[in-house]
Amino acid sequence: MTQTPELHIVGGGMAGSEAAWQAAEAGVKVVLHEMRPATGTFAHRTGDFAEMVCSNSFRSDDDENNAVGLLHWEMRAANGLIMAMADAHALPAGGALAVDREAFAAGVTERLRAHPGIRSEPGEFTELPDDGHWIIATGPLTSGALAQAIRQETGAEALAFFDAIAPIVHFDSIDLSKAWFQSRYDKGETEAERTAYLNCPMDRAQYEAFIDALIAAPKTEFREGETAQYFDGCLPIEVMAERGRETLRHGPMKPVGLTNPHQPDVKPHAVVQLRRDNALGTLYNIVGFQTKMKYGAQTEVFRMIPGLENASFARLGGIHRNTFINSPTLLDAQMRLRTKPHIRFAGQITGVEGYVESAAMGLVAGRLAAAEILGQPAGPPPRETAMGALIAHITGDAEARTFQPMNVNFGLFPPIDSRGGRRGRRERYRAYTERAKAAFSEWLG
Repeated sequence: MTQTPELHIVGGGMAGSEAAWQAAEAGVKVVLHEMRPATGTFAHRTGDFAEMVCSNSFRSDDDENNAVGLLHWEMRAANGLIMAMADAHALPAGGALAVDREAFAAGVTERLRAHPGIRSEPGEFTELPDDGHWIIATGPLTSGALAQAIRQETGAEALAFFDAIAPIVHFDSIDLSKAWFQSRYDKGETEAERTAYLNCPMDRAQYEAFIDALIAAPKTEFREGETAQYFDGCLPIEVMAERGRETLRHGPMKPVGLTNPHQPDVKPHAVVQLRRDNALGTLYNIVGFQTKMKYGAQTEVFRMIPGLENASFARLGGIHRNTFINSPTLLDAQMRLRTKPHIRFAGQITGVEGYVESAAMGLVAGRLAAAEILGQPAGPPPRETAMGALIAHITGDAEARTFQPMNVNFGLFPPIDSRGGRRGRRERYRAYTERAKAAFSEWLG
């Protein structure tokens, strides 16, 4: 009898973990390679699979009016491990899906290690394999040696952008005589959801002083010849502040939908929000406050926020270089490297942005690789689906010359037929999701 070949997956992040789970559930033996903790990165703290670094949020869970919520739905429908563990370790976050990041990663790790079809092998890869069945899911923090091997194979420099991390505060160091619990517009069905965020108000003078301090604070400098290019969905707050003094008031510090119970008759000029970061409620992250300020400056500037004057930080923010490939020129529709089709790429390294998008690309890559190994016909999800729209974007639709990381959004979907009159945005989004759910269910079947 001929033994079924193994599938090797390099990288145990969101994409690699999901790919391993999907392939193993399909009946393929999987070897999951992860270099951590023996070889660490700037941002990771543990050797667990699917460790969350920048945030603990999977963003909106609305699967009828939001593209990322639709992606959640598709992953749940496909028996996705990442979504199952996110649901199991969810925290109150209004309409968003936030998780206890340590419990989440531990849950993913436990499920993968317990699966009879998966074995893990530690160690760093420095070369692209010449044969076998492989998925490269090393993420945006791909090791330098492997990134160089990819560049040598593709004949092009890997593209790069910079990503920033927000700080985390110990709850017991927050002054609740100034801060209060409330979700914007009291969003949420339960009391826990309606009070999922902590809010710190600022008057005009405090806000102006805060902006001045942000702009003046010493920042992390880039190496000579390195250009700072940021992903717009994760801009450092000081970069936003430099774009205009009112930018933060219309972004992460907008004061709308909130009433300060300590001063109900006074409308805040700006509000800083913190979101619970673990199930115990002992840690809170400052929402939207990714930063490249140096550590000493961070403590001084963030303690200017009312309620955080005596804040104790479990983790300060930081910035790191992310690597991704020019997928439109390098990958085929099956996510295979054109010059080495036995290798697939998945996750953020392909040019998708976000935890959910990365895991979704791992889900598809794992299923496609398993089908190929088992000799079963398979193709990517239809482009009318959230997963299919992302794959179509990174493997052909995007303009290669200006290719940049992309979150899932309805702008990637084929247009809805609007015959019979114009549709409102909510009606149009509902039509997108209904069409996608039907197409994805048919693809699964």
